[in-house]
Amino acid sequence: MAGMTWTLPFPVTVLRMAVALGFVVLAPFAASAQAPTAGEMWLRIQHLYAAAPPADTVDTLKGGDPSTPVTGIATTFLDTMDVLREAVKRGDNLIITHEPTFYNHRDETKDFVNDPVYREKMAYIVEHHLVVYRLHDEIHAAPKGDHILEGVYKAFGWEKLPHPAFPHGEYFVTIPTTTLGELARSLKERFHAETMRVEGDPSLVISHVALVPGAAGLQKQVAALNAPDVELLIAGEASEWETVEYVRDAIAQGRHKAMILLGHEVSEEPGMEQCAIELRELFPGMRVDHIVAGQPMWNPDHPPVPKSK
Repeated sequence: MAGMTWTLPFPVTVLRMAVALGFVVLAPFAASAQAPTAGEMWLRIQHLYAAAPPADTVDTLKGGDPSTPVTGIATTFLDTMDVLREAVKRGDNLIITHEPTFYNHRDETKDFVNDPVYREKMAYIVEHHLVVYRLHDEIHAAPKGDHILEGVYKAFGWEKLPHPAFPHGEYFVTIPTTTLGELARSLKERFHAETMRVEGDPSLVISHVALVPGAAGLQKQVAALNAPDVELLIAGEASEWETVEYVRDAIAQGRHKAMILLGHEVSEEPGMEQCAIELRELFPGMRVDHIVAGQPMWNPDHPPVPKSK
């Protein structure tokens, strides 16, 4: 394998077929004589998390030319303009984003064709020879477990705590007994979550938590909250007229339930930091950075620090 080199360019569809059929064994990056293309590296990233992408996946190319040689990789929760600029500054041109580049789940751009914000962002990607792929479905549904959730547990310091064995037990954890108020303050300080919101009695005793990061939706969030013994649901975000009002009614009925909304970015960014760690192992010798997207909103009591020009 030490003498194997990458061919450049190499049709992505041909490479995908060859890998699927077992005809191609990809050498470690360090053994490559030439920089691999973004398309080649993306196939290896996908194969790390799943044998094949799920049907109707959103894990697709969002911008750029897949035949571009890779100079560095940047993982992020979301490839904001600031993230893209930071990637260029660091010399990273393969961007792996967890959430959409263009403001909707499927990155549909038909309504943005003449939009100045969309046009400038896409022009920046093209001008700086960036290649953007989304890694959402596969990293959540990897056969060995949700890698986003793995990173979040590590950030919480809960990865070694007991997890219930009932269905979908990966979302549940038994923590040292505390109160809702104490836990909320601890999480706010740990993640600097200035727009975190809480429902429930601050004195409610908590020991069984459902941790469902991101925006899983009403059905999954309510099912997690109603799992055996669970007092608290920790989520990224929820529609205010859905899970939020469900929890409010549950509390009014005297049920020992509560919810913490960390914010979507806060709840999943650690998972993409975990992704960066995994990609460094996959591509030894290749620069891999994690660039924090940051929280999009701020609290009037803690306004953002003006950016230096």
